[in-house]
Amino acid sequence: MNLVPSVTTVLNVAAKPFLIQWMQKQVLMAALTLPKIDSESEDEYIQRILEDSKAQGRAAADAGTDIHESVQAFYEGEVRNKHEEHVRGCTEAIKQMFGEQQWIAEKSFGHPRGFGGKVDLHCQGIVVDIKTKDFSDPKAIEGYDEHLMQLAAYRVGLEMPTARCANVFVSRSVPGLSVIREWTQEELDNGWQMFVRLLEFWQLKHNHK
Repeated sequence: MNLVPSVTTVLNVAAKPFLIQWMQKQVLMAALTLPKIDSESEDEYIQRILEDSKAQGRAAADAGTDIHESVQAFYEGEVRNKHEEHVRGCTEAIKQMFGEQQWIAEKSFGHPRGFGGKVDLHCQGIVVDIKTKDFSDPKAIEGYDEHLMQLAAYRVGLEMPTARCANVFVSRSVPGLSVIREWTQEELDNGWQMFVRLLEFWQLKHNHK
């Protein structure tokens, strides 16, 4: 069917040390809060710890997805009464950074280079990706290589190779708090070159032509 991998699928071939560190922390927190049952074996106890840590991760992911969908609904003209403060903080931050724009939400694409994706927001000359996470200190927010590569690939996929690109980090824990990290053109050019190498690796690994 001549299908292509998504940008996020390609990015998964690279290590994500900060994500791994977060997952390890969830396991440790679960171990500290779950007492061992006298009748269970060590393997059973370990499995219960792992399952509990995964549940915490799923809860965070579900909350993030729900906020993300509310932001999407705003830009699609749908009225939702959920996560109003999160949506207001996100959309106001975007407006302050980029002004009034005709935003298009959730645009899908497939690129001849052999990758595809779905972009959170874009307009003429601007590409935006929204991330949700727990944070309360705006100064502690920083972008990672995977964020950079994702946006660099998105702007090429949308055939806007010189577009401005930014991540909007929406706090799950502090409603209304959003921080924008805009990447420089030099960073984006480098991010594209990094993504291309990962894409080539993925294509070779999966014998995808």
